[in-house]
Amino acid sequence: MLKISVLDQAPISKGSNPEETLQNTIKLAKWTESLGYYRYWVAEHHNTSGLASSSPEILMTQIAASTHKIRIGSGGILLPQYSPYKIAENAKTLSALYPNRIDLGFGNSPGGSPITQKALTDNHIKPKEDFYRQVSDLQGFLHNTLSRNHEYRLVKAGPRIDNPPAMWLLGLTENGAKNAAQLGIGFVFGHFINPKYGKIAMKRYNKDFVPSVNHKEPTTIICIFVVCAETDEKAEELAITQDKWLLNVGKGLGTKVQPREEINIEEYTKEELEQIEENRKRCIVGSPTTVKTELHKLAEFYQTNEFMIITNIYNFEDKKRSYQLIAEEMLSDS
Repeated sequence: MLKISVLDQAPISKGSNPEETLQNTIKLAKWTESLGYYRYWVAEHHNTSGLASSSPEILMTQIAASTHKIRIGSGGILLPQYSPYKIAENAKTLSALYPNRIDLGFGNSPGGSPITQKALTDNHIKPKEDFYRQVSDLQGFLHNTLSRNHEYRLVKAGPRIDNPPAMWLLGLTENGAKNAAQLGIGFVFGHFINPKYGKIAMKRYNKDFVPSVNHKEPTTIICIFVVCAETDEKAEELAITQDKWLLNVGKGLGTKVQPREEINIEEYTKEELEQIEENRKRCIVGSPTTVKTELHKLAEFYQTNEFMIITNIYNFEDKKRSYQLIAEEMLSDS
């Protein structure tokens, strides 16, 4: 049976605010836990008015405190912008507070525009080719496995717990998959961002995987947009708000999710309609039966057993219902 999990970017709907949005994140985490979802991860975004998830570690703490068993994670920490040592200490502290429930997902994103990246790093931007070393150092700090000749070998990341969080590298390319494989780290492929290199990335990861203190065998998750409703027609209607949001994000416009009544499909240009069609390659939209069928097809395509679902539609109750219908269909045999 496929595992289903959640990625939450904490998108702010027009007319709402960050305070309400973050409270909805807590509500959605509790709701999806009750439905049987396996993980609940929160994203990291900066310098945007439409996404409230700018500090995943803090948000993870509140979500973990508000839930009981669902795994809580970051999807993902922007490793190049921070110190691997400090990330390790934050993650180990979370794991000490909530043992065997914390996932440390991280990626190689710049975190936003060039000026945003400068602000995040205090203008100490690391070269892209340094990422593998940073991942290796992070693993060393988490598990106390830095080599004897490492300059920070005597620096221990605290608290010194027995079971550090699982590491997951978020990637979009074959190179990211190769990095994850060589270090024995779980790999999350961002189908919801760009599915173009998904097949080749997953093949590389499984082929090159080297067991480590983190994972003994290849472990993968596919992250994808999903909008589900009772019928295909109703799901399509709900997905219009996500289509518009993705269109705006792609244009660098406002990132708040607009209500359906503000969206006039007839006003779309030919280019916008083509872009929406292209964006739909990153999504599954439909009834529970349709969603289940498509997820199983993708599971076979990617050779994975877990999907992380992201749903950025306008109405929060419709979002809750979407996750409910997916769980009832996908987990009905459990």
